Amino acid sequence: MSEGLRERKKRQTRERISRVATALFVERGFDQVTIAEVAEAAEVSVNTVYNYFDTKEDLVLPPDEASPDRLAAIVRARAAGVPAVRAVLDHLREEVRRRDRRVGLTEGFGRVLEMMRAAPTLTARLGELAEQMTDALAAELAAETGAAPGDPLTRVVAWHLGSVHSLVYAEIGRRVTAGEPPDAIATSVLALLDTVEQLLGERILGYAIREDKPCSE
Repeated sequence: MSEGLRERKKRQTRERISRVATALFVERGFDQVTIAEVAEAAEVSVNTVYNYFDTKEDLVLPPDEASPDRLAAIVRARAAGVPAVRAVLDHLREEVRRRDRRVGLTEGFGRVLEMMRAAPTLTARLGELAEQMTDALAAELAAETGAAPGDPLTRVVAWHLGSVHSLVYAEIGRRVTAGEPPDAIATSVLALLDTVEQLLGERILGYAIREDKPCSE
């Protein structure tokens, strides 16, 4: 279904507020900028900012992009015949290849990263988000495979994928901070993902193969 005019305008407003806020945070520091100042710079009311973002942290980490459901959603969307772990690895590779902003492979991300690292509430939010992603993925795998309550396998697989996801972001962050250009970072991260896949055992790589959906669905 195509995006309607109203939905497009709302999305554009949300993106503009987030973009303006992030620029202010980078320039002056996250804790030194108020919501009122963000609203003024974005030429909207304070109420409008809160209509789109529940918290100040959401301005930097929008829930639709920094979602606890991110890994679980990737697994749910995989094609028939594809195991869960390979689906996530392939999805990460695709994001890296297209220099997706979700993984920080855009010009200027280094300054954004420095700003985030200097803000305790943002670093705490990132830590919580990583845990929530792993929990949501474990629940998704358990539901899909019909695992018995307490079965540790779903937690182990989810932990591996959550760790790989965190490793990719840590590697990108390290290289961004060192001043490497996006293309060079992408090449290194793709090699990292290849190494991860080589080291994972077949039991994990072949876990939770997606079955064909019944035609009635």
